[in-house]
Amino acid sequence: MSAETEQAAQPVFASLEDWVTERFLPMYRRTLGGEYRWCAEWWRHAEAISRLTTLWHLWETLRLKPGTGMAEWYVHLDHHLPILLGARGPFYQCSQTEHLEPQPGRAVPAPPWWWSGLSSPEAAGT
Repeated sequence: MSAETEQAAQPVFASLEDWVTERFLPMYRRTLGGEYRWCAEWWRHAEAISRLTTLWHLWETLRLKPGTGMAEWYVHLDHHLPILLGARGPFYQCSQTEHLEPQPGRAVPAPPWWWSGLSSPEAAGT
């Protein structure tokens, strides 16, 4: 690998936060409120971190693919952007100026017999 190729293969951004603040936010602007949501404390949202990390890593990889790399990347962006910024996405309770902590779904443990394939506690002999 040539020094030039090796240098090009190095990530442009050192961290997810750098990519979000220097590339994602300046480039993919939307009028916020209503249909599109964003939280200034985006890093408090696990789903957002997961989706943005995926987009960042793909961006770093596909930018190196001549011709169709970025076109491929836009397929991924076009999938994630409406979910990420959508009115029911990870930022749905937040605004540009206020972060509201997302609440995880509640899970009630299954009864001990449930995963055994039995249909009732009576069938399990309990």
